[in-house]
Amino acid sequence: MNRRNFLVRSSALLAASSLQAAEAARLTDCHVYLGQHPFRQLEDEQAFLQQPVTEAWAGAFEGLLHRDVAEVNRQLAQRCQASAILRPCGTINLALPDWQDDVKRCAEVHGMRVLRLHPNYHGYELKSPAFRDLLALAVKHRLLVQIVAQMEDERTQHPQVRVAPVDLQPLPAIMKEIKEARVMVLNANAAMALKHLQDCPNTWLDFAMIEGVGGVENLLKTWPLERLVFGSFAPVFYWDSARLKMQESALNDEQTRAIQWRNASALLI
Repeated sequence: MNRRNFLVRSSALLAASSLQAAEAARLTDCHVYLGQHPFRQLEDEQAFLQQPVTEAWAGAFEGLLHRDVAEVNRQLAQRCQASAILRPCGTINLALPDWQDDVKRCAEVHGMRVLRLHPNYHGYELKSPAFRDLLALAVKHRLLVQIVAQMEDERTQHPQVRVAPVDLQPLPAIMKEIKEARVMVLNANAAMALKHLQDCPNTWLDFAMIEGVGGVENLLKTWPLERLVFGSFAPVFYWDSARLKMQESALNDEQTRAIQWRNASALLI
C-alpha cells in the first residue's frame, strides 16, 4: 500500500470511528418536565439538564392544573428557546373551550412539533369525540401527540387529590380508525402496554415506568424495538435511573441507538 492510499484509508477509518462514537453518545429524552410540580418539591431542573442529553422533550408541570393553557405554552416555548437541548411539548386541555386555537398556536406561533395530553387531570376520556378531533388536527399540522398515562401511582397520592390512570382501552380502535395519527404513551407500565397497546398501530412507548431487573430487555420480548423510546420522567424520577435501565438490560448497539435517539428522530421528520 502506498502512502497516499494509506492516508486515505486511515482518514476513512477515523471518520467512521468518529461517527460511531457520536451516534453512541447521542441521546433524545422524550419525557421531561419544567416548572413547578403542584404537589411536591423536586430537585432543581438544572440538575437533570446537566446530564449527557442531546435533546430533551419538555412539558410544563403548570399544564396539569392551570386553566390558562395559552400562557403556559407561551412561557414554556420561551424557556426552551433559551436552551440548546430543550424541545417544548405544548399542553392541550380538551375540556376547555377553543382548545383548537391552542393546537394552532402551538404549531404556528411556537413552532412546536409535540403535544402533551393529561386526560386524567383534565377530566376527559380517550373515547371522547374531542380526542378524535385532536388527532385529526394533529395530523393536519404534522404533530406527534403524547398521552401521559399516569403521573404517579395512586397509592402515593394525597387522598384528597387522587387521580386514576388514563383508561387506554379505547386507543387501539381509535388509532386503527385514524391511521395517519402518531401517538406516544408516556408512563405506561408493562401491564398497561401488554393489556391495551399490543395491537395499537402508530403508537410508541417510553420506559420511564417499566420496572424490574432487565425491564427494557424484557419489554422488547413483546414490544417492537422501533416503537420504544428513551424517557426519564425527570425531574420526578432521577435521570440516572433511566440510564441504569439501559445499562442493566442486555441490549446490542443497534437496539441502544434505536431507543436512545433513532426512533424519536424518525417521528419528527
